Amino acid sequence: MPSTKTLPLVKDSERLESRLKEIPAVPGVYLMRDEGDRILYIGKSKKLRNRVRSYFRESQNLSPRIAMMVQQVREIEFIATDTEAEALALEANLVKQHQPYFNVLLKDDKKYPYLCITWSEEYPRIFITRKRRAGSAKDRYYGPYVDTGALRSTLHLIKRIFPLRQRPQPLFKDRPCLNYDIGRCVGVCQGLTSPEEYRKIIQKVAMIFQGRTQELLDILEPQMAQAAEDLNFETAARIRDQIKGLQSLSAGQKVSLPDDTVSRDAIALAADTQHACVQLFQIRAGQLVGRLGFMAEIPSQLRAGTGAPPLQSGGEELSQLFLSSPPCQGGEREGIEAGAILQRVLEEHYQNVESVEIPSEISVQYELPEGEILADWLSNRKGRKVTILTPQRQTKAELIEMVERNAEYELARMQRLSDRNSQAMEDLAEILDLPEVPRRIEGYDISHIQGSDAVASRVVFIDGLPANQHYRHYKIKNPEIKSGHSDDFASLAEVIGRRFRGLKEEGRGKIEDGFSDLEEPEEISNLSSVSHTISDKPDLIMIDGGKGQLSAVVAVLREMNLLEELRVVSLAKQREEIFLPGESLPLQTNSEQPGVQLLRRVRDEAHRFAVSFHRDRRSERMKRSRLDEIPGLGHHRQKQLLAHFRSIDYLRLATPEQLAEVSGIGPRLAQQIYDYFHP
Repeated sequence: MPSTKTLPLVKDSERLESRLKEIPAVPGVYLMRDEGDRILYIGKSKKLRNRVRSYFRESQNLSPRIAMMVQQVREIEFIATDTEAEALALEANLVKQHQPYFNVLLKDDKKYPYLCITWSEEYPRIFITRKRRAGSAKDRYYGPYVDTGALRSTLHLIKRIFPLRQRPQPLFKDRPCLNYDIGRCVGVCQGLTSPEEYRKIIQKVAMIFQGRTQELLDILEPQMAQAAEDLNFETAARIRDQIKGLQSLSAGQKVSLPDDTVSRDAIALAADTQHACVQLFQIRAGQLVGRLGFMAEIPSQLRAGTGAPPLQSGGEELSQLFLSSPPCQGGEREGIEAGAILQRVLEEHYQNVESVEIPSEISVQYELPEGEILADWLSNRKGRKVTILTPQRQTKAELIEMVERNAEYELARMQRLSDRNSQAMEDLAEILDLPEVPRRIEGYDISHIQGSDAVASRVVFIDGLPANQHYRHYKIKNPEIKSGHSDDFASLAEVIGRRFRGLKEEGRGKIEDGFSDLEEPEEISNLSSVSHTISDKPDLIMIDGGKGQLSAVVAVLREMNLLEELRVVSLAKQREEIFLPGESLPLQTNSEQPGVQLLRRVRDEAHRFAVSFHRDRRSERMKRSRLDEIPGLGHHRQKQLLAHFRSIDYLRLATPEQLAEVSGIGPRLAQQIYDYFHP
């Protein structure tokens, strides 16, 4: 760990020169660290020594962002690689892992959906999701797709063309459902098709999302002809229907290009003062087969009011800002520039695709700072040359203009949504007399049935939008709250106490969430730490309820000496009334005010999240309630039985031999379970 007294390298020329001499002139990755040993920036280069030295040349005209970073650098680390392509892959992984502040970071706000194929499962599933999970490496995600409606329509049509599993769980235990009888499914639930045969069907579906529809048609047409020649007319008719369905998918998607035999991607962006909206068009055989969308953050140093010129979407000011910085050693343009953002998007996107999905040509709106390295890396992966070009005229330039125009439309839509949320936050700040707009709002609610299975929820809205990664579930631990005895006041007081009990510890540097008391559902994951920095302190706390619920929360905050630091209000359901601490009457508001509507969205989301968790717990308890009465059947074996038979009804119908097939259930215990259900 570097000492806190260590000078920045720019002010310690002797140590700087010594460190630069240690860095070899080979391909690799370099890491800039500050006095707290935090990683400020991660970069790559063909020649590490030349690149790192360029940051510290007095003659180098650095951008405001990089100049600010260089002033904080206390230490430089490097990792040498054999090739530039290895450096690119290593840098992408390190940036994704450490999220350095001065790197271009893509924003994953769950705005655009993915299509997932779970190749890790015996019978793969296909579904749409807005969360890319770091689960099995075998699972494949396609996207993110900008046009959600088109994606859902495509998947719906695919399920009509190919016989795929239509239901997540079987409808019947001993027979397939109607989908099998009408040819929409191959009887996966009853094992009527082998995993190998089913995977062949899924591979055909994957080819569609890989942009290989024409290749799939070229495979199916000879199969249809062969089936007809063999007088297998039923099979030939089925393949004919598949071909017609695939042809309808690409109808009207033709893009006019001089060479429609070349597969190509085209990428462009539009930006405002906070975000860059990137669009990537995938064109195969002259047809637009996919339109992907990405978001990148513009760091605060380059936003309006920080000394840098404001960004203008699609205008001359944007081009001047992105392209005004002179190139440094190795051809990299410094600063948050369009090329750096586009390069970051392309690197992350192509890391997650199969080699057959990499196009032969990539058209970019601006020149990439490390385009040669990226092209070499893609060429190695594809096994043939991949060209990256910046078209300036004729048809390819018109294609880039079309992509940029679509990015501008998407950015304008985001700006309208942002303006609406900004207006709502400003109105809420005026209603509640807050010193600043409440950028982070936390909402809390309790859910139970007469005290049984009592749980609480916390939802978080940042800048007026749900931030699902910060949602939390709490199980109420108060022993007095049980079936037949409920106390929402005590439950809320407990949850608020657990949420903020660490705020004053360590100089108010941490807020503890009590994760040992939490039970996380499947959709809430990627928890990075048990503690959060002080920046996670909410600007406003909203309690679902009236004066009683608010008073209970105020009492616990006062006891913790936090009432002066945390602003808290409650929103009653019946009349949408807002109550403030110490006030007996609600605020005079209009239920249609933007600020009140924002509070209602927070309240409704907290209620939904709490109720869903309560239902899950209640359902699980009811499933196990009957099994608890069977001697020798512990919690682990109960889970295995339910996982195998799906429900108590199927379990009750099982024979002793079928029960004994479950791992951990021997013949003797299987007979006990059978005797319990058949006295």
